[in-house]
Amino acid sequence: MSGASQVAPSVTERNLGPVAVSKARRPRVVMMCGPAGAGKTTYAKRLERDGWTRLSFEVEFWDRGITTMPSAEVVADVAADLKARLLRHVAAGDDVVLDFGFWFRRQRDEFRALLAPQGIVPQTVYLATSLETILSRVGDRHGRQADDWPLTEQTATEYFERFEPPTPDEGPLEVVGQAM
Repeated sequence: MSGASQVAPSVTERNLGPVAVSKARRPRVVMMCGPAGAGKTTYAKRLERDGWTRLSFEVEFWDRGITTMPSAEVVADVAADLKARLLRHVAAGDDVVLDFGFWFRRQRDEFRALLAPQGIVPQTVYLATSLETILSRVGDRHGRQADDWPLTEQTATEYFERFEPPTPDEGPLEVVGQAM
């Protein structure tokens, strides 16, 4: 045996082989759902550390040098890019977490419809968080990085009040926390 270390195959690889492993399941998609400051990015980054691909409007804005609220045209351009990237990732078999807000059911339905032709039913992870907690979190934001988008207390409160919580009739739903 040579001096090179070898990684033992997983139980699944031993039983099915590496090609079968990659075809054994469809890619998973999680839609992070909650108002600004609910903890979506913290949750999404945990999935990213576990090998998921994280797509985020804020990261995309930051990468484009946008550090203030973008125009509707820029948001639409970024949304189109993120949708295309999502479809490329799921076609490649990647698990994807959409670190968006999905504040309104129509947005969640739009992404469900986008993924349906690929046979993928995304899971919604709703971070139910109290307004008090949200205001505490956004008060600590200073805009030093993509995931640190600053908001005023008034804006965060308005976002919280406009948010449409997801319901079980929308499809797979996990509720994390408890809004008050």
